[in-house]
Formats: sequence, structure tokens, C-alpha cells
Amino acid sequence: MKIAVVGAGYVGLVSGACFADFGHEVVCIDNDPARIDRLHDGVMPIYEPGLAELVASNVAAKRLSFSTDLAASIADARAIFIAVGTPSRRGDGHADLSFVYAVAREIGANLTGPAVIVTKSTVPVGTGDEVERILAEAGVTSQFSVVSNPEFLREGAAIGDFKRPDRIVIGAQDEFGREIMREVYRPLFLNESPILFTARRTAELTKYAANAFLATKITFINEIADLCEKVGADVQDVARGIGLDKRIGSKFLHAGPGYGGSCFPKDTLALLKTAEDYESPMRIVEAVASVNEQRKRAMGRKIIDALSAGGGSSPSHGEQQNGGSANNGAKQNGARGKRVALLGLTFKPNTDDMRDSPAIAIARTLQDNGVEVTAYDPEGMNAAAPLMPGVTMTDSAYSAIEGCDAIVLVTEWDAFRALDLPRVKSLVTEPLMIDLRNVYNPQEMRKAGFAYVGIGR
Repeated sequence: MKIAVVGAGYVGLVSGACFADFGHEVVCIDNDPARIDRLHDGVMPIYEPGLAELVASNVAAKRLSFSTDLAASIADARAIFIAVGTPSRRGDGHADLSFVYAVAREIGANLTGPAVIVTKSTVPVGTGDEVERILAEAGVTSQFSVVSNPEFLREGAAIGDFKRPDRIVIGAQDEFGREIMREVYRPLFLNESPILFTARRTAELTKYAANAFLATKITFINEIADLCEKVGADVQDVARGIGLDKRIGSKFLHAGPGYGGSCFPKDTLALLKTAEDYESPMRIVEAVASVNEQRKRAMGRKIIDALSAGGGSSPSHGEQQNGGSANNGAKQNGARGKRVALLGLTFKPNTDDMRDSPAIAIARTLQDNGVEVTAYDPEGMNAAAPLMPGVTMTDSAYSAIEGCDAIVLVTEWDAFRALDLPRVKSLVTEPLMIDLRNVYNPQEMRKAGFAYVGIGR
């Protein structure tokens, strides 16, 4: 089948390359000529493990191509996927659908044959209705159907998620749309991937509901971690204890500095705005978004408290506080002039995505309190530099660590899981490790001569 994917960003490029690898003929369209030129040269606009190789092999097989010409590219396509950005709209937090609607108008002006127009972008309930109206208003005479097919890709594992999905959600209003989408995903039938056909609005809401629920799990375990620190419990054991319950599950129960990225922050906000529009309050999601935003700066204050303690000795039960304390001002003065190394800047490993990364708020909090910050990330340095003014970017973890009073593990890249601890100790001014991902064993770190501060331990 000929498939056109409009938008050669993260979702569009991964989807297009995977569809091509299934055997479909795919053209990825983007209105950025420089991006298309780079793709023609084999240069990926994003970092995703395995993507460059997947693109190269399918370009060589002549199943995947790139273009800036939408009209020519959709001429004989049976499925046209819209995979453009839907960022939070400035001022009110609603999803900005201007890119989606602009593409819909361009499709409407150029569609000449029967096709299914598929919104792959994350869009609020009712977006498909508006796309359908735009196409009808454009005077499209050929048969068409507007379908919602939300993506559920995890950055860093997107190719595996696409090829071996937990489920495929397809919101279609007619049999023509369902028939074409069955053909699109037929290669996955061998994997027995469950395909859920729903109404279009149901599919649109399903994506937001899924992301909000996962964000809730993350925020819940982070608050449990705070309580663990107060009462002397271990959040990792708590997480295992509840995660073994099949009704709960173990995924997304890893305590840390809060969620970030391109999905959870903007999607929880967009869902809240939709709920407001329909006068259907979502108080749990509202609390999740608020707590997560506060947590990022709280992690900065946690680092300041550890620095101010003079070597990072762990507070006794009931004293360690993520959000500061009554004498926080005095502690802040104790941290002023010290130097901290941040290891990992992207919101998660195996991506170069810095959007809403906790590292940004952590660095700002440290800088606001007179702490000098150095940093290293295996893939996110270029994206991080303009977002973190005043932070000294280095070329390795050990360069970042040298001369520092504390090491902060922010993102759990594999490269940081087995640091040479004797070498690290020889480079730092103070052997203090603040592990915001609980990668290291506290007893082993203390045995190696480090003061160690984790999350919820």
C-alpha cells in the first residue's frame, strides 16, 4: 500500500520507517527543506536507537522516500497520516492544533483519490470532527474517511513499541476507514497484536487517558518516596510490593525527580483544558500536574540540603525533606559557592529530548542559590545548552565530576550505571553522590567511601 506521512519528526519518522519495514511504500513529507535534505543524506533529526539503520535499509530498498511536495506525495496514497506537533498553546495550555488543521486544509486542496486521513498526532476530543469538516468544506469529491490512530511510543524504545505494540487503537466512523486500517496493520496480525476499533472520539480520548494514568503512577510513587524518607522505609521495596499485584503492575513505579518529555506534561495539561471546556473536573490529574511541576525544583532543594549538611551525611528519620525545611535559608547559604556535576540531562535515557526535563529546573534551582553547575549527557548536550545558560557542558562524565562537591545522577543512562568509583573519588572535592534514580546500592557506595543520598530510601 502507498502510505503518506505528513511530518518527519519523532512520531512521523519512526512510523514511516516502520511502515516501510513492513513492506508498504512510504513517503514522509515535511515543509522544512533542510530537514528533508538531511534525511536524504541519512542524517536523522532526532536520536532514537536503531532509527538511522532502519531508515537507511528501507531507503536502499526503495520503500521509503522523503519529500516537501505534499500534493505529489499524496496523489496515489490510500492512507495519509498526519503526524505534526501539537504543543501546548501559549497563554491557555490548550493543545495547539494549528499545524494539524493546516495540513488538513492542504490535503483537502490536493486530494484526488479515495483515501483515509489518519490523525497520528495526539489531539483532543473532537479534532477528527474538525478535520472532516475542513475536508468537506474544501470540496473533496473522492471517497475519504477521517480516522484517529494515536501512537503509544516510548522514546528510546519506539521501534520495538511500533513493531510489537501492546495494542493498536483505531477510531473509525465507517467501514471504509476500518478496512484501510486493517490493511495498513495487516503485517502485525502475525504477532497477534490486539487491534481495538472504537469510535473516533473514543480513540482520541484513550491516548490522553493512558498518558494521564501513567503520569499518575509516577507521581504517586514519588509521593510515597517522600513519605518513605520521613518514616524510614524503602520506596524500592514498597514499589516491588505493590507492583507484584497484577491489578497495579510494576511499570512506572520507579521513584525519581518527576516526569518530563514531549507527552506527559503537555498531554495532562491538554486533558485538563478539555475537561474544563466540558465542565467535567479532573481533580486527580490536576493534582498530578501540580505535584510533578513542584517536584523538579524540590529536587534542586534536596541537593542544596545535602551540600549544606557538610559532606552529605544522611538525615535521620523524619528529618530528610525533599521540599526544604523551616531553616532552609541557612542550608542554602551553606551550599553557596559549591560546585555540582549533573550526570544526564535528557528527560529519560536513549533520547536527545530535553522537553520539560527535570534537569532544567534542578540546574536553575542550584544556580539561583549560588551553586556552580557542570553537566554531561551522552546525547542531549546540543539540545540542553541553550536551555541551561550558565551550566558548563563537558565532554565526559569524568570531566563533569572533576573538582565537584557533589555528583547528581539525574538521568539513568547505561553509561552512568558502572562508574569507576575509585577514579570518581579521586576527582571530586567531596565524595557525595545524590542519586535521583536509585541506580546505586547505598551500602556499596558508603563502603566505597561516598556519602550517599537516594530517593525514598
